[in-house]
Amino acid sequence: MNEWMALGLTFGIALLWLRVNDYLAYRGWVSSSLSRKIIHLGTGPIFVLCWLFFPNTPLSKWLAALVPLLITLQFFLVGTGWIRDPQAVSAMSRTGDRREILRGPLYYGVVFVLLTLIFWKDSPIGVVALMILSGGDGLADIIGKRFPSSSLAWSPRKTVWGSLSVFVGGVFFSILVLSVFRLLGVFQFEWWDTFLKVVGIGIAATVVESLPFQDIDNLTVPLVSVFLGYFLF
Repeated sequence: MNEWMALGLTFGIALLWLRVNDYLAYRGWVSSSLSRKIIHLGTGPIFVLCWLFFPNTPLSKWLAALVPLLITLQFFLVGTGWIRDPQAVSAMSRTGDRREILRGPLYYGVVFVLLTLIFWKDSPIGVVALMILSGGDGLADIIGKRFPSSSLAWSPRKTVWGSLSVFVGGVFFSILVLSVFRLLGVFQFEWWDTFLKVVGIGIAATVVESLPFQDIDNLTVPLVSVFLGYFLF
């Protein structure tokens, strides 16, 4: 398909994914905290796999980046109160305060825009960074809160199971999506060598995510992933 058809399909899939989760949280069928993390977890793989719809043209990455850019703009308008969207607030905030959207969810969207434009389908670095951000960081909160374990000594709000989930989820989603890209001929790589590189990035990202800082994981996790990716890939 051409770039514009790919854009329409990607935007439609992304919007459907967000609105379904918004509705479930608004109706109370899924808690706000769980919905927030489900969106975090699923958005990355869905969006990155949609890159495969786009042809190899200079315009493609700019149109693809337009999807998270428009959604992030919506987050900004809802968070600042310019747009009233109680379903989105229920799905993406922990306490129902719309201003929370201006932190984690907004950072998440900005990172997706930047990494799409910088790496696109030219390097696996962007894919790995986004998968560790979405799959790893997204899974941590879900597992950490549902399977009690000891708190980390240097970060009492985070747990051993949560940190292990960052690593396992990040590595799993990275390898899964890279495998699809390899199968379709986008990337060429040796399995074992790439696996070891992803594991190394996953360990570093897990350590960074475990630090006792709030609301900046969506910036620090992809940052360390990209930094190491430059050296490893």
